[in-house]
Amino acid sequence: MSTVDKMLIKGIRSFDPENKNVITFFKPLTLIVGPNGAGKTTIIECLKLSCTGELPPNSRSGHTFVHDPKVAGETETKGQIKLRFKTAAGKDVVCIRSFQLTQKASKMEFKAIESVLQTINPHTGEVQKVCLSYRCADMDREIPALMGVSKAVLENVIFVHQDESNWPLQDPSTLKKKFDDIFSATRYTKALEVIKKLHKDQAQEIKTFRLKLENLQTIKDQAYKLRDNIAQDQEKSDASKSQMEQLKARIQGIEDEILRMETSLNELRRLQGQISTKATERSTLFTLQQRQYAALSEENEDTDEELMEWQTKFEERIALLETKISKLGRDMDDEVTRSSTLSQSVSHLTQEIGKLQAEADAHMKMKQERDSEIKSIFTKHNLGPIPVSPFTNDVAMNLTNRIKARLSNLENDLQEKKKSHEEQLDFLWKRYLKANARYSEVDGQIQSKTETMAGLSRRIKEKEKERDAAEMELSKVNLSRLDERERHLHIELERKTLALGERDYDSIINQKRTEIFSLDQKIKALQRDKDNINRDAEDRVKLGLKKDALESSKQKLKDIVDEHEDKIRSVLRRRVLEKDLKKEINQAFRSVEKEYNDLKIKSHEAEQVFKLAQMKVSNARENLSKLRKDIDAKRRLLDSKLQSIFQSTVDIDMFPKVLQDAMNRRDEQRRQEILANGMREMYEPFERMARQYHRCPCCERAFTPDEEDQFIRKQRTQNASTAEKEKFLIMESSNAEMHFQQLDKLRIIYEDYVKLGEEAIPLAEKNLNQLLVDESQKAQAFDDLVGVVAQVKMDRDAVEVLLRPADTIDRLVQEIQQLESEVEDLDYKLDSRGQGVKSLEEIQLDLNSVQRTRDTLSIEVDDLRDQHKMLNDDLSSLQLRWHSVREEKMKASTTLKSLESAEKELANLAEEKEQLAMEKKLLEESLGPLSKEKESLLQEYNALKQRFDQEYHQLAERKRDFQQELDALGRLNLKIKEYLDSKRVDELNELQEKHSLCQSQLQKCEARKQDISADLSKSKELLQSQGQLKRNIDDNLNYRKTKAEVDRLTRDIESLEERVLSIGSLSTIEADLKRHSQEKERLASEFNRCQGTLSVYQSNISKHKQELKQTQYKDIEKRYTNQLLQLKTTEMANKDLDRYYAALDRALMRFHTMKMEEINKIIKELWQQTYRGQDIDYISINSDSEGAGTRSYSYRVVMQTGDAELEMRGRCSAGQKVLASLIIRLALAETFCLNCGILALDEPTTNLDGPNAESLAAALLRIMEARKGQENFQLIVITHDERFAHLIGRRQLAEKYYRVSKDE
Repeated sequence: MSTVDKMLIKGIRSFDPENKNVITFFKPLTLIVGPNGAGKTTIIECLKLSCTGELPPNSRSGHTFVHDPKVAGETETKGQIKLRFKTAAGKDVVCIRSFQLTQKASKMEFKAIESVLQTINPHTGEVQKVCLSYRCADMDREIPALMGVSKAVLENVIFVHQDESNWPLQDPSTLKKKFDDIFSATRYTKALEVIKKLHKDQAQEIKTFRLKLENLQTIKDQAYKLRDNIAQDQEKSDASKSQMEQLKARIQGIEDEILRMETSLNELRRLQGQISTKATERSTLFTLQQRQYAALSEENEDTDEELMEWQTKFEERIALLETKISKLGRDMDDEVTRSSTLSQSVSHLTQEIGKLQAEADAHMKMKQERDSEIKSIFTKHNLGPIPVSPFTNDVAMNLTNRIKARLSNLENDLQEKKKSHEEQLDFLWKRYLKANARYSEVDGQIQSKTETMAGLSRRIKEKEKERDAAEMELSKVNLSRLDERERHLHIELERKTLALGERDYDSIINQKRTEIFSLDQKIKALQRDKDNINRDAEDRVKLGLKKDALESSKQKLKDIVDEHEDKIRSVLRRRVLEKDLKKEINQAFRSVEKEYNDLKIKSHEAEQVFKLAQMKVSNARENLSKLRKDIDAKRRLLDSKLQSIFQSTVDIDMFPKVLQDAMNRRDEQRRQEILANGMREMYEPFERMARQYHRCPCCERAFTPDEEDQFIRKQRTQNASTAEKEKFLIMESSNAEMHFQQLDKLRIIYEDYVKLGEEAIPLAEKNLNQLLVDESQKAQAFDDLVGVVAQVKMDRDAVEVLLRPADTIDRLVQEIQQLESEVEDLDYKLDSRGQGVKSLEEIQLDLNSVQRTRDTLSIEVDDLRDQHKMLNDDLSSLQLRWHSVREEKMKASTTLKSLESAEKELANLAEEKEQLAMEKKLLEESLGPLSKEKESLLQEYNALKQRFDQEYHQLAERKRDFQQELDALGRLNLKIKEYLDSKRVDELNELQEKHSLCQSQLQKCEARKQDISADLSKSKELLQSQGQLKRNIDDNLNYRKTKAEVDRLTRDIESLEERVLSIGSLSTIEADLKRHSQEKERLASEFNRCQGTLSVYQSNISKHKQELKQTQYKDIEKRYTNQLLQLKTTEMANKDLDRYYAALDRALMRFHTMKMEEINKIIKELWQQTYRGQDIDYISINSDSEGAGTRSYSYRVVMQTGDAELEMRGRCSAGQKVLASLIIRLALAETFCLNCGILALDEPTTNLDGPNAESLAAALLRIMEARKGQENFQLIVITHDERFAHLIGRRQLAEKYYRVSKDE
């Protein structure tokens, strides 16, 4: 709900452009009082301009609206209006409009320079700009939308200028325009015209769509015809294809025969080609045989087997010799590799020995540095005597511990001194804190006294102002005159109340209403008599028709009951009356239906249980099958793996024994391998010790040189044989390990196989048997329920068949009862009418007489109500005036009491202020000694703290130097200890021994290389002398091989010639081939003819399909359907437009009628409450339609005087015109301002006399009282009438009011 909060005016009309004038609008009433010409109307003009953008009337395009530059003595003046309001959504918005008026040479120029819309943050209250530069047109549209009302309502109802306040009584064209704008009738009339035009366009489109649909129907029929032709040609094409298939089969048979003959012919030609080829090859080989025989140096007479055997042994000898050469080469390579390895070892050992020697030298240097550091520390800190250097490690450690002990003593001394200093400082600081607390306490008391005295001074000034204001207010009030006015008004009020009570209007009105009610009953009785006479002729005809209908219904009831009597007795098993038949049948059906539904639910549940049991059985079978498949797969896998490992069939049950045997064999092989390895490692040291110490390693007997060489050779031989044996054992151990690993991998599979056979499968079989028994029980239960359900369903169907006849019987029974009742009523009515009834003319005369009497009484009741209401209004006005005088008197009494109270409080405050001044002076005198004591203690504390800190820093510095020296000594000791712990000395000695051994082994390796090189040269010379003998043997063998090949080719040629004779003659085969070829050509010609016919049919099909692919046939069904849908939807939409037009038309008429009735009701009520004259009963607004079928109305304001209705324009006084315009605006605001509760009244008492002004004030008070619960209601009243302002400006409605005046 929108309301206005504040408005700033600067430079508008008489408001100064240099000063900001702000007005705050209150709820529910903002009262602005001032003399004429003070600028009150300017406030309404600024409100209207801010909200609508419309300049006031007669402002000469803004030239007279902005402050005149000539008055300000400037060439240019600027004006600004800033309005803060709350939108209909409850948001705070600020609207700013700025203007400029410039004095040119010959004219003035007005310009709107800025329009700004701002929002206000509800949490911080800060203004946030939304748009810096709105165009005026945008602003004029935006603000009415924010306030929730139209621009027309803002202009003509809420903010109406004083010059235009009487617009309801202006000329008809102006009145029509304003009411049309308020009702927004033009928009809806245009909407009706648009709907009508759209309906016409849609009707034209429907005609077009129907033509298109007919065209598409024709095209669709042509498409169907083309498809029928395609289907016929397709059938003929299929027949041709069938004939072609038969011809193709016959041609295929002939082609197979031709192919066979061609194959035979090709085979014959191939064999002849092979004979020719083999003959040529035999001739070539025979020539080669002769050349080989001539090239033989000696023809050997031995057999081929003997030559091959000799060649084989020769190869063996050569192979042995080559093997020896290869072995010598490998030995040579081994020695070269060993020599290289030993050389690298010697080089590596030399480098390691150099590194270790450097570390040993560094270690000695660190020990010397440690000794010198210890001497320096003992000398510097006077720690006592020390031994002669160099120190051993134990001595150095003892000296270091003595240094650490001295450092610990130094640390303890430092901590004790620090603790002592802190205790002394803490004692001094506590003394200072106590002195400072006493000083702060006294200073705080002084500050408190000072603040209290300042507060008392402010209160004294406020009380003095309050006393002066009360004296000023009392000087303006005449208490004796107020008492006289109150007494006079009270007497008048009692007189009016007594006059109102003497005449009991309520009882008179109730008596009249009772008479009217009795007359209404008499009118109804006469009307009934009149209707009875008119209906008498009709009742006899109705009676005959009702009796015929009654007999017909009884006959129908009898026929239906006879037809279904046996079925009803079989179902109900007793006789039932027709009127209770439906109830009994329904009850029986509900019973059997409930039984059937219960059984059906149980049957469904049993079926679900049975299906669940079947599912469990199926799952169990699948699980058992899966387990059996798993065990079979594992058995096959174990069989295949064991067979691949052992190369023979092994029983699966023997797998544990086989696995254990493999594990035992692996362990035995490992033991033998370890034993052989130990022997080889034992032999190598024996040889080295014999060479080094020249004695037996076992018995330590000394060797002679020959014995030593013999021992060494023996050890080498044994070492070589042991190495060969070790290689063999390693291979055997590896094979045994691999064999065991292969079997061990199968162990898990075997365990799963055993578990499946002994546990899983028996358990699954047991579970399956239990589930099968459960399934059988569930199936039996389900079958029993199915049988019971079938029987109950038969009973239910038998009852259900009777439901429809039962409904028919019940309906006929009710019809019979109703018809019998109607027949009895008609008989009674016709029998009860006698000869003493009045005629129709007499009844009509009595009816007219009673009606006139009733109308007279109604008029008298209305007159009594009006008189009663007028007296009540006068009494209310008098009560308001009396209460106002009493309030003034009470206000004066309150002011006098406040004056006396203010004088007493001033005396008390003066005494209290004097007492506080004395206490403050005493406290200030005691503050000096406390300040001196506090400063003295603080200086003493700071001096002692500085001395203690200096001593502590000296000791800490000495301790830190001592600690650094000790840390350096510790680092040296740590490095020395690390070197000793790493055993680098032993490592250095060991590497030197290894270096000597490697050099001796390298020398021996070089000697062996020379021996192996000599043996290798001899073996290569022997190999070269065996080549000549081998070539002679090879030539003899090649000659014999060529001769054997020639003999083989001769035999092959003879065999091929025999096959040629078996195939047949070449000429015979060629003649048969020619005959079959001619038959094939004849059949092919027949096939081509069928193919031509087929191509014609297919061409027709393609042609028709191509035609169907044309644009006009493409998606013809879809297009036809879409067009049909478009036509139907457009027709439906057009019908909807008809309904929308009628609905909107009716809604507009109803809205206009309802609003006009509401407006006239409020106008009548307000006029009767406000107007004090007797010449006009009430006023209203008549709206007349300007033509049939149109929604345009003409408006006029009329006044009701008795039974006459007169147009008010031109017949009323100026006061009546003002009052009528105000009441019409109030009614329009009540009707149209639902979202905006603002109403501004500018000089509402213009041309009104005293009583009417008082009545208007009372009416406004009643409106404000009725709207006091409405948060957004705001009434802004501008008046120069002090009395009117006093009447409406009650304290409960407006605590303040504005008085506007011009500066002197």
